[in-house]
Amino acid sequence: MRQFVRPLAGVAFVVAAAFGTAPVQAREVVAFHDNVPAGTIVVKTHERRLYLVMGDGRALRYPVGVGMGSKQWSGTTRIDGKYVAPAWSPPKEVKRDKPSLPDVIAGGSPKNPMGAAAMTLAGGEYAIHGTNMPRSIGGFVSYGCIRMYNEDVLDLYSRVSVGTTVSVVR
Repeated sequence: MRQFVRPLAGVAFVVAAAFGTAPVQAREVVAFHDNVPAGTIVVKTHERRLYLVMGDGRALRYPVGVGMGSKQWSGTTRIDGKYVAPAWSPPKEVKRDKPSLPDVIAGGSPKNPMGAAAMTLAGGEYAIHGTNMPRSIGGFVSYGCIRMYNEDVLDLYSRVSVGTTVSVVR
């Protein structure tokens, strides 16, 4: 079972400073003409990009790390939780592959793969989260979660709410 620390007001800026920042060009406003309502998150795994649809033919595009070939998934879900500096409990599959991992890694620890913040997705063990390995962004690297630079996940976190629709396409 996952464990997460509840968000605290004003913590995002402290967490960003502690985890470092993303490259200046990490996110940008781009043309986006998919037929998706404003406020929706669209993850295009083949592009390794996450889009926050703004409407009027625009979206905010972020680079992401996505699931390894055998760990990719697609479908529509929603954000069911938001957490700043979450603790992490490895899912059974990860623990099976890496039995030396502890049962829980504290939030804020440099060994915690969740990074600065996480938004959990309904219906599974997946989340959109920061990372302690920024070089993994842009790759096929996870067990199905969507990884973002810590600065970007904090930005997205501030723009969306619990209940936001998330569509993952290959």
